[in-house]
Amino acid sequence: MKLMPSTFLVLVCIVALQSLPVYAQESPDPKVVEAARKEGEIVWYTTMSLDQSKQFMDRFLKKYPFLKPSIFRSGGGALLNRVLSETKAGKNFFDVVNGNGELVLPLMELGVHAPYVSPERKVIPEDLKDDKGFWTSVYVNSIVLGYNKNLVKRENLPRTYDDLLDPRWKGRKISLDDSYTTLLQGLISVWGKEKALGYFKKLAEQEPVIMRGSTVRVQLAAAGEFPLVVAYANIIQYLAEKGAPVDWVPLEFAIISVNTVMLGAKASHPNAAKLLVDFTLSKEGQEKLWDFQRILSRSDVEAKPARLFRGYKRYVVAPEEYKNHDEVVKLYAQILKTR
Repeated sequence: MKLMPSTFLVLVCIVALQSLPVYAQESPDPKVVEAARKEGEIVWYTTMSLDQSKQFMDRFLKKYPFLKPSIFRSGGGALLNRVLSETKAGKNFFDVVNGNGELVLPLMELGVHAPYVSPERKVIPEDLKDDKGFWTSVYVNSIVLGYNKNLVKRENLPRTYDDLLDPRWKGRKISLDDSYTTLLQGLISVWGKEKALGYFKKLAEQEPVIMRGSTVRVQLAAAGEFPLVVAYANIIQYLAEKGAPVDWVPLEFAIISVNTVMLGAKASHPNAAKLLVDFTLSKEGQEKLWDFQRILSRSDVEAKPARLFRGYKRYVVAPEEYKNHDEVVKLYAQILKTR
C-alpha cells in the first residue's frame, strides 16, 4: 500500500515518540514512609546556602509534614570539620549530607556514609553517580569561558584552551578563580599530568587576574574590567539573562564538578533519610532547584537553557579522583602564585 506523505509523517512521529525514553518519578515505599513517620525527625547537613536550603526543605516537608527538620549549613571545609569532630567524639548526627565532590572520599574514609541505591538514580547519567550508591550528583557546575560581548569580537573569541594562550590575551585580560582547582584536576585526567601542568604554566604567563568569587568575577567582566572570565556557566547565563553584556562558550572538554547527596551510615533516622535522598533526586526535587539557577543531574530535567549542559563534550571529575587532590591544590597555588 502506498502511503500519503501526511500519513508517513504521522507514522514517523509515532515511532520517534515511542523510541524516546520515558521517565516517571517513583512513588515512595509506604513501609519507608510509615517508618519515617515513627522516626519523626530528619537531620540534614548541606553546603547549599541558608535561604536555598530552607526553601528546599520546606518543599520536602510539604510531602512529609510529620518530620521535624534540623539543618546544618556551611561551606565544605567547615562541614567536613564538623563531621570530623563528631566522629572523634564517637557521635554521628547527620542523616543526609549534601556537598561537593571533594567531601566524598574523606567521609568514606571516616566510614560515616553508606551506599543507598535510590530508585531515582536510574534517571541519573552514568558519569554522575558511582556504581555502589555511595554518592549521586544532585547538580553540577560546568566550567566554561565567559566573555564581555562589548570587548570581544566573535571572530576573536577563544574556542579552545590553547586559544587562551594567544598573545592578544596577555596582561590581565583573563580572570581565573584562585580556588578552581577542579579545573586542573579535570585537565590532568583528560590530558595527563605533564601536559596539564605545562598548559597551566603557560596560562600563568598570560598574567591573568587571580581572585576568588565566581559571581563577582563575572560581574567585573560585565563591567569591562577584563574581557574573558573562566567561571561557572550558570552564573554567566544568569547575569546574561538579566541584561549584562556577557555570554559564554564551552572549551572542550568542559570540566564538570558535582554536588552530591549521601546517606549517613549511622543515621538516627534512616527511613527519613531515604525519603530525603529520593526527593532530592526526584523530578519534583530537581525542578525545585531550577529556582536556584542550578544545572540539574536528572536526564529528564533540562537545564534552563538546555545548552548549559548539552551540546558539548564534558569531563565529569568523579569524587574518587580527589584522592591526591591536596597535591593538585598545592600545584595550582604554586603555578598561579595564589600563596
